[in-house]
Amino acid sequence: MTIELAKKLAIGQVKVLVIERNPQIQRALRFTLERNDYHVLMTEYYEEGLDLAASVSPEIILLGMGAKDSIGFEFCRELRNWTSIPLIVLSEVELEEYKIRALELGADDYVTKPFGMGELLARMRAIVRRCRRNERTQERKVFDYQNIFIDFHKRAVKVDGKFVRLTPKEYELLEYMSRNVNRVLTHRMLLAQVWGPDYINDTHTLFVHMANLRSKIDVNSQGHKLIHTERKIGYRFVGVKTG
Repeated sequence: MTIELAKKLAIGQVKVLVIERNPQIQRALRFTLERNDYHVLMTEYYEEGLDLAASVSPEIILLGMGAKDSIGFEFCRELRNWTSIPLIVLSEVELEEYKIRALELGADDYVTKPFGMGELLARMRAIVRRCRRNERTQERKVFDYQNIFIDFHKRAVKVDGKFVRLTPKEYELLEYMSRNVNRVLTHRMLLAQVWGPDYINDTHTLFVHMANLRSKIDVNSQGHKLIHTERKIGYRFVGVKTG
C-alpha cells in the first residue's frame, strides 16, 4: 500500500474486489460501495477471484465465506502466496476457531454476517490506513509513539525516555507487533514468528513472555495500553507511528 493509494481513496478511485455468492449481499455491497465512490469488481467464484486479483490489482478484497467453505480458506492461502492485498473475510460463522484460521491464513480482518455497512466501510478505511503505515514502518529504523521509542537497528527500547531491558524473546515480540500495528496477531502467528513452527501450540510460553513484556512497556503517561488482548485469539498492538 502506498501514498498513491491514499490519493485514490480521497478521490474515490479505490478498486474493491468482492467475492460473494449470495445475490442479496452482492446487491447490498455493490450499492453501498459504489455510493461511497469505490470501484467495484464482483464475482461469485473463488477461482475467478484469484484471476481478477492478479489481473486488475484491487486495493482491497472482500471474501464471502459460508459455514462449510474450505475452498474459501484455500483462497486465502493461495492469495497470500503472491500478494499482500488487504483481505476482509465476510463469514456466516461466529466460531473463534474459524476466525483464527482465516487470520492465520492471511486475512486482515473478519466480519460476521449479518454486518452493518457502516462498520464494514470503517474497517476498510482502517485497513487501508494500517497498510500504509505498516509499509512505511518496514522501511524505517525506529518506532516512536507516545512514550515508547524502539530503535530496530540497535534493538533498543525506551519508555518515558528511559532504556528498558528486555530479553531477546520479549524484544522480538515487541518488534513484530510494532511492525504490524493495529493488526490482530493470533497466538500461533506470534509463536511461529518468535519461537518457530515447533512452538505454535505452546501458548503458556507466549502468555508468560507477554505478561513480562507488558509489565515493562505497557504503562504510559496517558494511561492507554499499547498491547490489547483479543480474547482467545491473540493480541493487537495499538498505536500510530509518528517517527
